Amino acid sequence: MPTAKKRVRTYDPVKIRAAVLTQLGHVRQGVRTLGPEQLALPTRLGEWAVRDLVAHIALSTDVVSRLLDQPAPFKAEITALDWVSGTTADASAIAGMARVSAEREPDPEAALAATAERLAERLAENPGARVLAWRKGAVTLADFLVTRTVELVVHTDDLNAAVPGLEVPYDRQALAACTRLLADALAAKAPGGSTEVRVPPYAVVQCVEGPRHTRGTPPNVVETDPLTWIRLATGRLNWKDALDEARVSASGERADLSGLLPLMA
Repeated sequence: MPTAKKRVRTYDPVKIRAAVLTQLGHVRQGVRTLGPEQLALPTRLGEWAVRDLVAHIALSTDVVSRLLDQPAPFKAEITALDWVSGTTADASAIAGMARVSAEREPDPEAALAATAERLAERLAENPGARVLAWRKGAVTLADFLVTRTVELVVHTDDLNAAVPGLEVPYDRQALAACTRLLADALAAKAPGGSTEVRVPPYAVVQCVEGPRHTRGTPPNVVETDPLTWIRLATGRLNWKDALDEARVSASGERADLSGLLPLMA
């Protein structure tokens, strides 16, 4: 019998729009409290200071508005899942753009405010089915907004790690979408049914070649919380440290995901 095709995950476009705008608002409120010394603090992203990181958050969100201002392609060519695997090659260029933007914009909070205002206006004018002419391939607005939840959640975590006591909150829908997209990216990278990866309360995926589990307790299980999973998937935390710190539980001979992570950087 042919192998059953996995169902592609769908996202509620209304909730995703709200999640992107809400998480951007959370970041803006946090950045508003930062002074020059805090904006100059180093981050875990190489040579980026907090100011560079904030500039990148504005740029990576504002790209939605800029793409909506361009003519729409006839049809989509890629999905949100395709975006995950194409991010690492862009790292150097992205860092350069962030630094230039940070130097040009003296008021990071004002930049975020302008970004949020433009985005809210453009989203009100365009349906989720609208296709965007992104450089990696045409993609629907609905799918591209899912990728923005990853950008916003991951970099909110970077901000919180860089500035002691900042504690920018995470919108629940943004955190859920980010977790699910990265879990699905793992299943796409290592297709199979021998290992179950659980990230409660948001995601469960089957992956890794081997004997397929059919009933009862799976022989290979990985379980962790959403932020730990996101850090593993994006290279902020390595597999061994996560195990040593008991932030991940992994049982079974096919439960070692160290060779598959990170999924993006």
